Amino acid sequence: MTTYTPPKVWTWDQANGGAFAAINRPVSGATHQKDRPKGKHALQLYSLATPNGVKVTVMLEELLELGISAADYDAWLISIRDGDQFSSGFVEVNPNSKIPALFDEETGIRLFESGSILLYLAQKFNAFLPDDVAERAEVMNWLFWQMGSAPFVGGGFGHFYAYAPEKYEYPINRYAMETKRQLDVLDKQLASHTYVAGEHYSIADMAIWPWYGALVLGRLYGAAEFLDVQSYPNLLRWAQMIDQRPAVKRGIKVNRNWGEPHEQVPERHSAADFN
Repeated sequence: MTTYTPPKVWTWDQANGGAFAAINRPVSGATHQKDRPKGKHALQLYSLATPNGVKVTVMLEELLELGISAADYDAWLISIRDGDQFSSGFVEVNPNSKIPALFDEETGIRLFESGSILLYLAQKFNAFLPDDVAERAEVMNWLFWQMGSAPFVGGGFGHFYAYAPEKYEYPINRYAMETKRQLDVLDKQLASHTYVAGEHYSIADMAIWPWYGALVLGRLYGAAEFLDVQSYPNLLRWAQMIDQRPAVKRGIKVNRNWGEPHEQVPERHSAADFN
């Protein structure tokens, strides 16, 4: 491997960005003017069916599954490869230009960062977040665990294993080790708990499943065999159980524009869009 000596001052070389080089840049803000679309519902979601996006669509579909009609929503596709996240309308909702972003027309509140959105919806609709102080704290522990841990899986392991312009042994080994450590953390927790934070399904499960559930189910980075996911039986049990929930089956389709036609609901404005 060629030794790299960092320059005194880093400068941007777009050619070195890998699979997402066309959209990555070292500055923030809008690149073009475009108003954000609005539908008939109070909750307006702007997203893509990546793991972070799936967290929110699963939560919204779970709320609707409970019969909470006020949780009905419009979901607008944000194509990150096309740079939709840099439109002026999207940046107004999320200045960080990352999906998902949510605007609540009823309250005038903007939400960005998937964990913040999950917490807001759980509090707004009093669902999937325990009232008991100790139980709520455990849910929050795991919610924030996911927010802090997943970048090592996505931006670390996933990038170098699946998206980097070349395969580099050192970063793949480094991030594979950390990913497997995290899988082991979850497997040990789920050895004695039905769900991640205890005996009740919560926003912690909704945050963790799209990343770690998808990974052990073989749907992320094509890395299940490489990571020997069969060695995490408790995590697999949980992942398969969550996968069977009707709201999850719907939520993973929303804002998805790849795969088989029956897997895609690029925009969602009513339950009829799943037909």
